Amino acid sequence: MKKTTFLLIILAMVLLPATMAFAAGTKDDGVERHAFIFKNTGNPYGDKQMQGFADGIEEMGFEAITRAPDQPTAEAQIQIIEQLIAQKVDSISITGNDFDALQPALRKAMDAGIAILSADSAVNPESRITHINQADSEMIGRTLIQAAYDMAEGAGEIAVLSATSQASNQNLWIEWMKKELDENSGKYANLKLVRIAYGDDLRDKSVSETEGLLQSFPNLEVIIAPTTVGIAAAGRVITDRGLIGQIDVTGLGLPSEMAEYIENGSCPYMFLWNPIDVGYLTAYAAVAASRGELTGAAGEFFSAGRLGEFSVVKASDGGTEVLLGAPFKFEPSNIGEWKSVY
Repeated sequence: MKKTTFLLIILAMVLLPATMAFAAGTKDDGVERHAFIFKNTGNPYGDKQMQGFADGIEEMGFEAITRAPDQPTAEAQIQIIEQLIAQKVDSISITGNDFDALQPALRKAMDAGIAILSADSAVNPESRITHINQADSEMIGRTLIQAAYDMAEGAGEIAVLSATSQASNQNLWIEWMKKELDENSGKYANLKLVRIAYGDDLRDKSVSETEGLLQSFPNLEVIIAPTTVGIAAAGRVITDRGLIGQIDVTGLGLPSEMAEYIENGSCPYMFLWNPIDVGYLTAYAAVAASRGELTGAAGEFFSAGRLGEFSVVKASDGGTEVLLGAPFKFEPSNIGEWKSVY
């Protein structure tokens, strides 16, 4: 009896650590696990972003965990963060549903030794190592003017159809559009920005503002709409009025909404971001951060697989960020591939 009891005690001592490791989750088995939390399920854009993250993590030989709550709330994401803390994952990257509300849970994860990054939608700098951003405002503004120059073949009148006059991101992009024109006055000597119109991100008003631009400027060459509502409205007006090939539309749009206008030629090409690349870049940054190779300090560099080398720069929210690069270009050759994605 005593011998049996003794053997049971020894067996329990051997099995207990393994049982605890299984219950806690991850690191004790030697497997690196990196997690990505998107805003909510059922979002094609988010699915592609998580796919890119998983591709990057698995490419490096590690295990990827991709999660998203049913509802796009901070509370739902906090529940997932708590679960991942219990699993002892090596990193958590998150597309935040709230800038500040996630901070206590993310700080708890950081205190547990988990590397925290945000991607696409930032969280408070106090609760992240760095943020993975799609493109900076300067690049967006300059790229859109360069596109208009290309479509107008270097000469003619162009106009901007924005969202609201108070929209900070739109205004910043427009500011950089103007700087691109001013700082390269020789190149753009024959390109004239004639008006900035505001459709308030309302479809009917955007349609009305587009029609107003056509009436006021009969020689208009290009309409730049850095808003998904505006660019779709402009594409519809140009198509319905039979002006395809006479006036071009470009800007920032959703492939699902703009495929018709890219395919019929009213929008030769437009821009947004490739969500797969955003996720892939996040994967490499997360692994580097989990190993202490990326601390989030401005000026640091790291390699991101097929995307090449990236640097950390200061962000406007007081933290730092990593910029993916130029906005992704959607054109006739690839719009069919993307129009069913998001």
